[in-house]
Amino acid sequence: MSEESIRTNHTAYNMQSWSRQKGLNPLVIEKAEGIYLWDSSGRRYTDMSSQLVNMNLGHGNKAIIEAVKTQADRYCYVSPSYASGPRGELAKLLISLLPDNFGKIFFTNAGADANENAVKIARMYTGRNKVLSRYRSYHGSSFGAGNLTGEVRRYALEPGIPGFIHFFAPYVYREPVNFPSEREAADYYLHKLREQVLYENPPTIAAIVIETISGSNGVVIPPEGYIQGIRKICDEFGIMMICDEVMMGFGRTGKLFAFEHWGVKPDLVTFAKGVTCGYVPLGGVAVSSKIAEYFDDHLLSCGLTYSGHPLACAAGIASVNYLIETRTLDNVNARGAELAAALTALKAKHRTVGDVRSKGLMSAIELVKDKKTREPLVPYGQDPEGIMKKVNGELAKRGFMTFTHENMIIAAPPLIITGEQLAEELAKLDEVLTVVDGWS
Repeated sequence: MSEESIRTNHTAYNMQSWSRQKGLNPLVIEKAEGIYLWDSSGRRYTDMSSQLVNMNLGHGNKAIIEAVKTQADRYCYVSPSYASGPRGELAKLLISLLPDNFGKIFFTNAGADANENAVKIARMYTGRNKVLSRYRSYHGSSFGAGNLTGEVRRYALEPGIPGFIHFFAPYVYREPVNFPSEREAADYYLHKLREQVLYENPPTIAAIVIETISGSNGVVIPPEGYIQGIRKICDEFGIMMICDEVMMGFGRTGKLFAFEHWGVKPDLVTFAKGVTCGYVPLGGVAVSSKIAEYFDDHLLSCGLTYSGHPLACAAGIASVNYLIETRTLDNVNARGAELAAALTALKAKHRTVGDVRSKGLMSAIELVKDKKTREPLVPYGQDPEGIMKKVNGELAKRGFMTFTHENMIIAAPPLIITGEQLAEELAKLDEVLTVVDGWS
């Protein structure tokens, strides 16, 4: 098909997510390899967001592709009630990589339904109904996951589901209080969270759900002691701690799971994206041994036609093994240090860069009108002049492909990026920030 035919079919017959449908002009991709994409005219682009932060091992990974082909030759699908080799093998592999309190996996199709099923499991296990999650979080856009979400993408789902309650978490850069230390910021917000738990009646709260590190909402990294403090509050009141690792899991932050940075053991962990690196859709919920044992004698009222799809699980086994066998985390930590240093230099150089935050190869550049007042480059939930769209356009002109959210540029390249490739792309980012500096 011609480039124009592909584009016409896309715009005429598809509803494109998170977009006004009129006037769309999508880029047509002809091929992809490693960290690069090529359009139909042969122009090369660098995938600096790993698509939707899911192509962790890049495009064209032969190990994953061959695993899917091999499984397809055996069979492509059997019901979740049948024993499937890939489903059992991947579940066993994941349990071996999680903390020692974990027992079983319930597979889903993606991250949103992973979070919805985690909430269902926590409610069934505890017999409680309320669920707390944070503002400035994103857990998916389906009805349940959208109610967990604490930002503008939940508005279309309102009025929301009873029992879904939001709380504020530390966002130190934007706090009106100048905390003397990270620990004091953590202590303050933990005190407020515990107070809210008391006001909501602890015996009614099934779970506290957190993105271990906020993802698309600005890579907001929790201050020291905060994650551990949530664990303590959950233990105190018998609440399940659910860590949403959909975006951060499978090496993105330099550890297999982001919660490992803080030495905690959640009760449930949700995952998707990096488990198959986007080659086939797959998500899941890892549950503790105690929760798994409960369902030995109680009905697990969860089910999906494609739970543990054999092709997806084959892709997952290949992805996770590749990540481990090639020591990809070593590259993430080395490149992550280079990225952090470069972003710090960009913050010092550019007057519109208010803050930069990164962990491993997950980073955000926060753009402001004024460094002293910290006024965002665009208001929260609004961009009436299309400023961030223009920022994205300037990046795309230089072949730096990523996405923005609110006043943030997200930079999250594939975990296989080399030092030379990273330096080449950061030079493009520097150019664009110079352009943005000149807009006002």
